[in-house]
Amino acid sequence: MFRLGIIVALLIIAADQVSKMYLIDLMAANPHGIEVTSFFNLVMVWNHGVSFGMFAGGGTTRWILVGVSGVISIVVVAMLKKATNKLLAVGLGLVLGGAIGNIFDRINYGAVADFFDFDLIFMRWPAFNIADMAIVCGVGLMLLESLFWGKKSDKIAS
Repeated sequence: MFRLGIIVALLIIAADQVSKMYLIDLMAANPHGIEVTSFFNLVMVWNHGVSFGMFAGGGTTRWILVGVSGVISIVVVAMLKKATNKLLAVGLGLVLGGAIGNIFDRINYGAVADFFDFDLIFMRWPAFNIADMAIVCGVGLMLLESLFWGKKSDKIAS
């Protein structure tokens, strides 16, 4: 299961970083954004904080967030080593890949690059990226796995 999770993480990191290289350049040429549909736009947002821009700060905050994300990534790898089913391994791999993708941004750019902007009828969702989607999907898979499949003792080896 460890290998599966690592492969998923590597695929997410690659997709996230390649998309960011392309979209950062594209958005530099289109600073006001690109309307793709009536409810979906490509925008350039530099997130200096965590989810929804919370805890945004200067250079010190950047490195604190890199450190916290690094520790979380180490914990996820430890959990992945103990995973005994595919759903949990994929979920952990998605979270790991997303966390590392956003760590790369903080190190390379000083902030996380977000692009995808949805304006739904009832709300406008904050801009996000592939790494963010992977983290959300990974947590969702882990939650589904935890709620509906197997006993706790079947999920992570002791």
